[in-house]
Amino acid sequence: MGTKLNVCGALLALASLTVSAHAQSNTQVLPTLDVWASRTATGIAGASTSVITAEDIARSPGTTIQDVLSQEVGIQSASTAGGKNGAGTTIDMRGFGATAASNTLILLNGRRLTDIDLSGVDLSTIPRNSIERIEITRGNSGAVLYGDGAVGGVINIVTKTGIGKPLTGRVEAGFGSFNQREINGNAAKSQGPFAVSVAGNAVNSDGYRVNDYVRQRSGVGDLRYTGDQGSAWVNMTGDDQHLGLPGARLVTTTSSQLDTDRRGATTPNAYSSKLGSSLTLGVSRTVAPGFELILDGNLRRKDQTIFSSLFGSDTSDLRVLNTGALTPRAIIEGQVLGAPTKVTTGIDFYKSNLDATRSVAINDPPYHTYDLNQQSLGAYWQQTVGVLPSSDVSFGARLQQTKLSARDLYNPAAPGGAFDAQATPLDQTEVNHALNLGFEHRFSSMIAVFGHVARSFRTPNVDERIGVNAFPVNFTLKTQTSQEIEGGARGRFGMLEWQSSVYAMNLNNEILFIPFPPIGANINLDPTRRMGVENSVTLRLTDALRLKGGLAYTRATFREGIYAGNDVPLVSKWTGNVGLSWDIYQKYAVFDTVLRYAGERRMDNDQANFQPTIPAHTTLDVRLGGEVENLFWSVSVQNLFNVQYFDYAVASSATFGRYNTYPLPGRTFMAKAGATF
Repeated sequence: MGTKLNVCGALLALASLTVSAHAQSNTQVLPTLDVWASRTATGIAGASTSVITAEDIARSPGTTIQDVLSQEVGIQSASTAGGKNGAGTTIDMRGFGATAASNTLILLNGRRLTDIDLSGVDLSTIPRNSIERIEITRGNSGAVLYGDGAVGGVINIVTKTGIGKPLTGRVEAGFGSFNQREINGNAAKSQGPFAVSVAGNAVNSDGYRVNDYVRQRSGVGDLRYTGDQGSAWVNMTGDDQHLGLPGARLVTTTSSQLDTDRRGATTPNAYSSKLGSSLTLGVSRTVAPGFELILDGNLRRKDQTIFSSLFGSDTSDLRVLNTGALTPRAIIEGQVLGAPTKVTTGIDFYKSNLDATRSVAINDPPYHTYDLNQQSLGAYWQQTVGVLPSSDVSFGARLQQTKLSARDLYNPAAPGGAFDAQATPLDQTEVNHALNLGFEHRFSSMIAVFGHVARSFRTPNVDERIGVNAFPVNFTLKTQTSQEIEGGARGRFGMLEWQSSVYAMNLNNEILFIPFPPIGANINLDPTRRMGVENSVTLRLTDALRLKGGLAYTRATFREGIYAGNDVPLVSKWTGNVGLSWDIYQKYAVFDTVLRYAGERRMDNDQANFQPTIPAHTTLDVRLGGEVENLFWSVSVQNLFNVQYFDYAVASSATFGRYNTYPLPGRTFMAKAGATF
């Protein structure tokens, strides 16, 4: 395998030297694409993309990052934690349902946040006021640049820096439903070549249900040096989160806790406690016109304790996850045979270690002690060429080696150990690849067509290998692979902007957890398929009045096996939204509203499609705000019409009409006020 990677690296270096040899200070420049990925400074021609700005976030009537993202076409969400501040709410791109967190890759400033465990990225721990923009790339096309897990798409969150800014700051306090209190602040300043930016928030809420509380603190800091020929940076993040876990509400054909005790708790003592931190160091250097070298590295640590009751027994999981990364790369702009081109090539090295113990109670000796070490080394090359003044072609490949060592120290004498078994040790090395070929052709400045074919992959994460309860683990899951084709068009006609695309994606060995006996473990599914249509439009009626809307059809089905033709659970076929932004009186009074619709979806664990569906729901959020000199305020109401709904449920595999669900709040409000300086 080492030989393969060395050969790949040599080819990448040769391609880089070829391009740099043609680099000129007066070279042609490729047309700007819709999204320029921050880490690599290159767009991906042929991809369906969109950008959410800091102003969009500030004016959103939704209170969480997940609310903001769900206003984008084709993005669905599901919550198992009452929607409190966004904690426990996952984002789903292109219909992955229960495994959405593992198939949507989340980046912070171009660097992977998605870990090798199943907990997913908790977007609530990123202060909203620290975000400069959010870049969205849909489908498989991001897999070459970013590696495994970029199946449904890539979401890149870019934080603010202090570059070019005088001393500025913002402080905001808020109060809302369920005794929610929060305070947010950020500041930035530059002095000569140095710039600093900091942001933080604190949130306390009692939550919608019993034992539904959240206590959270998080912060982001960025220090940069920018010189004539390069730059250097240090970025730090930290979060401290404590959540109550109320459990599900049981519904049967004869009774319903949704009706009798919607806000009650099945697990009144369950909780999750998490400490997270990261440190990123990087330098960049322009070694020649159009040739930039970048070297950066990152360390992340997550300490987590989860105490819960599942299937009538208590479990206590203690885990420490450490991840280190080194990602050198080069960005080269120049000409090849007179055609402008841009190449991004590099190496990604990630090493993660998970130490986890499982016991009945926190003070009990563990009956399982897991030690998993995963190391991945990938080399990639992504190139965009302006083959014609009106046409771009993008192509790239990634070769990635993943090594895993997994051990289970089993103690049958410990409480709970008598009913379980030791997992078989695993030492595994595998090689996977990702490919992408895309194009964009501009008929005029008003209309363009685009498309791509791509291949991506997802290796099983450590939680999928060790399971989440006392059932036997499955260290030996197969790697999931995906092939996708997409085509679309985008245009701008005066005040109207629009984008439409159609895609089809085939998957093999899709990974899913089956929560109930007789399976009770993670498995590789029979082949599945995703197909869909995504449409978005923005209409600026006047300088003060803007409309934005989206409509998506998403079909996720089994292609083969006993469930052939059935819907994959937790995916709504139809989703849509309509938003309005109105500057009532300049900046002194502004109004924003979003109407969102999510169609019915199958419940988790209902691959047989014989259970009732999760009902469709429509919610309306509104916000009224304004600014007067350096003071600002806002009042927002979520779910204005008090719709009683839920978007996640786990069905019994044997008894019709029996399922567990997680009800979401009805009407809620949030009032905020603050000042800038």
